[in-house]
Amino acid sequence: MSYFDEANSARTVNGRMGPDTDPRLQRVMESLVRHLHAFATEVNLTQEEWEYGIGFLTRTGQMCSGERQEFILLSDVLGLSMLVDAINNRRPDGATENTVFGPFHVADAPIRAMGDQISLDGKGESCLFVGRVVDLEGNPVEGACVDVWSDNADGYYDVQQPGIQPKWNNRGRFFTGADGRYAFRGIKPVAYPIPDDGPVGQMLGHLGRHPYRPAHMHYLVTAEGFQKLVTHTFVGDDSYLTSDAVFGVKESLIAPYERLEGEDTLWRSEYDFVLVPA
Repeated sequence: MSYFDEANSARTVNGRMGPDTDPRLQRVMESLVRHLHAFATEVNLTQEEWEYGIGFLTRTGQMCSGERQEFILLSDVLGLSMLVDAINNRRPDGATENTVFGPFHVADAPIRAMGDQISLDGKGESCLFVGRVVDLEGNPVEGACVDVWSDNADGYYDVQQPGIQPKWNNRGRFFTGADGRYAFRGIKPVAYPIPDDGPVGQMLGHLGRHPYRPAHMHYLVTAEGFQKLVTHTFVGDDSYLTSDAVFGVKESLIAPYERLEGEDTLWRSEYDFVLVPA
């Protein structure tokens, strides 16, 4: 056992762990301490910067509530959420890629019939969403639940505007038949800013970064015998595709949006979801 000094700081801290520490916890904490101490050494962290950092984390915690998780937002804008998602959702070629879940999913959305309308507020440019749920060999997956949600034309989810938007606006669940197909009508999504009125938003401003997410439709696709798929499809002409505030865009998730003439909807977006066996 050694006394603490600058040269062996991480080794000294890690050496204080007890012999009965859970092995996984020990591995995680030893690595965290090593990298944290290396960071402070590399940037020659000042006392004032340390104090400011503690204050930033304190304000981040104070911003959290039952409706808002500022620490997850911080993880999102630092790219950590997407990195953890990528590590835990490595999939074979041809499978649909995962992306961040986001904070606006609501469980038990209404089960709707294929082709039903999910936009209930009458706003936005109408869009028909169609496609198939298939396995890696292209075979249709019957009984898959396609749970969808998006913002409205003003860039807000229904849970952000209770009493203003109808409940379950732009949400629904659809179950595939033997052909694996899904279809529903909603709106062409629009870009929107993440909550930027707290410490995370202030940090983005200091870094010269904007708070916007490109337009996207959320999907949670589940089926017996297959891995859960959490993903988005993105509007291909959105100006924020290469600068998504939470790094959620993957090229394979950019979906086509076809402008229609003389149809019931202004747009049509077709995208197939390829699931991986559990």
